[in-house]
Amino acid sequence: MTYTWHFEVLWEYRWIILHGLGYTILFTIICVVLGLLVGLLTGMGRLARSRWITAPIRAYIEVFRCTPVLVQLIWFYYALPVLAGISISAPVAAALCLSLYGGAFYSEIIRGGIIATDPGQTEAGQALGMTRAQVMRRVVLPQAFKRMVPPLISQSIMQLKNTSLLSVLALPDLLYQGQVIAHDTYRPLEIYSLVAVLYFAVLLPVTIWAKRLEFGSSVKES
Repeated sequence: MTYTWHFEVLWEYRWIILHGLGYTILFTIICVVLGLLVGLLTGMGRLARSRWITAPIRAYIEVFRCTPVLVQLIWFYYALPVLAGISISAPVAAALCLSLYGGAFYSEIIRGGIIATDPGQTEAGQALGMTRAQVMRRVVLPQAFKRMVPPLISQSIMQLKNTSLLSVLALPDLLYQGQVIAHDTYRPLEIYSLVAVLYFAVLLPVTIWAKRLEFGSSVKES
């Protein structure tokens, strides 16, 4: 069985495709920024001495890391409004879900980077009369951040991939727009091939950048 490809039929849908790509990138940026904020707060919280602080944070991290993100998206959109008694739009539910999901992974990356920092740096800062917060802000975090960058970028790449699930909530991301065009043109192979190429074109430069940063940091440590 042979198949005749006709990519030219997609030209009239170019603006819809670009709109979907722009929506995907914008949504990724929002979720990455919010996820990093959540990850920073919870990652620092995991280092607290009180179990009243660390136990809830650890529970949050394990729940989001151990359940599929697709299930979480559906739960946030359909179940959370019922439990909270409020109306949540699809974009808000998706942003909240993906931000918390990414934050759980960012949290462990940040915590690991801080723990991997030489304890002598903390002792040196305290010997200079710095408070614990000042040592963390001025000494530990700048050094830990160098180790965090490659895994943080890798997790951000996963965040962009996860946006492909937004189509489940009928949000106009790249995959959803591709589904609409496929139903309209009856050319699913062409449109899904194009969608795959666009994801690849966006992710490849970021992946190469992450590899270079990882290699650079490993060279400096050696």
